[in-house]
Amino acid sequence: MKHNMKWAAMVVAGAAMMFACKSENKEEYQPLSEGLSYMIEKENPSGQQVQEGDLLVGEMTVKLDDSVIFDTKGKVQRIALANPNWEVKVGEGLTKMHVGEIATFALDADLMAKYLNPNQMPPKYKAGSGQKIYYRINLQDIVTRNELMQEQSNFEENMQQMAQEEPEEIAKYVADNKITVQPNADGLYIVVKKKGNGPKVTMGKQVSVNYTGRLLDGTIFDSSVESDARTGNVYDARRTYEPFTFQIGAGQVIPGWDNGLLNQTVGTTLQLIIPSKEAYGSRGAGNRIPPYSPLVFDIEIVSVK
Repeated sequence: MKHNMKWAAMVVAGAAMMFACKSENKEEYQPLSEGLSYMIEKENPSGQQVQEGDLLVGEMTVKLDDSVIFDTKGKVQRIALANPNWEVKVGEGLTKMHVGEIATFALDADLMAKYLNPNQMPPKYKAGSGQKIYYRINLQDIVTRNELMQEQSNFEENMQQMAQEEPEEIAKYVADNKITVQPNADGLYIVVKKKGNGPKVTMGKQVSVNYTGRLLDGTIFDSSVESDARTGNVYDARRTYEPFTFQIGAGQVIPGWDNGLLNQTVGTTLQLIIPSKEAYGSRGAGNRIPPYSPLVFDIEIVSVK
């Protein structure tokens, strides 16, 4: 399923943008350009017309011959940008369409294969076999180019505001929790709760830890001992929780972990308050960690090998 979604997402950026002139005979596909034809199922010339740079919203089904590759039927989504510069050179036809229209486009699969890597084509694709990729698109709305530009502007303003507020949020958390240690050169607070006397964590070692990660507001986003944050399951005392193991300095964890655990000893329990630049930065992580989010980790070092 992940393969199909990845492939369809790449195609949406280009070949899904294949709308063109209305056909006199709606029962047959009409040629548009080399390897591409179309059939309009429903016309709506009074609807809002797509302009270059607009984003189309609606439903889309993609098939390779009779095999469904991708289907958003029943889920209205942003599906294609009206960009006439797509290298297949058919995107300009998109601007001829109107909201409320439904069309199916047939593209020679071999033509699309010219612009994608072999592993990006559907598994059932066979070069030279005459297969076609069909796109059925139900255009239900348009986000105009100006609206998209405003969205981008608002997004950038919000990101800038979050970046500016982060130091204040960290300072408040530190004050509210009466943390007296000073941050290191990278802005990381390392609060040792209990000092262990086991082997030291050094570069390249395999480290096993128990941990819980929270946002500053206390929301748990991941844990090896308190909850299964991926499924939302609450801690179950009957369940056996396994420590998390990784190699220090190998890029397997966020920089704040390598930074905060280096030179600590087995048996140590500590809290790391990690600024976003040592965590997930402006990207955030999925739906759980917003951009520019400082993170708090409670960690117990179980073993070092």
